[in-house]
Amino acid sequence: MKIGIVLSTNDPEEVWNAFRFGNVALKENNEVRVFLVNKGVEAEDIKSDRFAVRDQLQSFIENKGELLACGTCMKNRQKEESNFCPIATMKDLLDIVVWSDKLLTFG
Repeated sequence: MKIGIVLSTNDPEEVWNAFRFGNVALKENNEVRVFLVNKGVEAEDIKSDRFAVRDQLQSFIENKGELLACGTCMKNRQKEESNFCPIATMKDLLDIVVWSDKLLTFG
């Protein structure tokens, strides 16, 4: 199955759960694409003693999950493209929506 995830929050628990879900889906041989939008583009900067967001994010990338980040949202936060947050557009988000068999939102 092709699963799209739209992540629009920087809440540590919600981001952690979004990527945990993505990792489980990847391990079950699904394809997963995540689009970070709004506060979601701050995901890689989250520091939490309780929720290992960075570990889940790293596993997602290692497990061949695809991750894109809204370029306008990044620019609004004066963030630059990184390995975790490649710059994307609303057209890329549309492509994920059309590509997906199921689409989930977190945030």
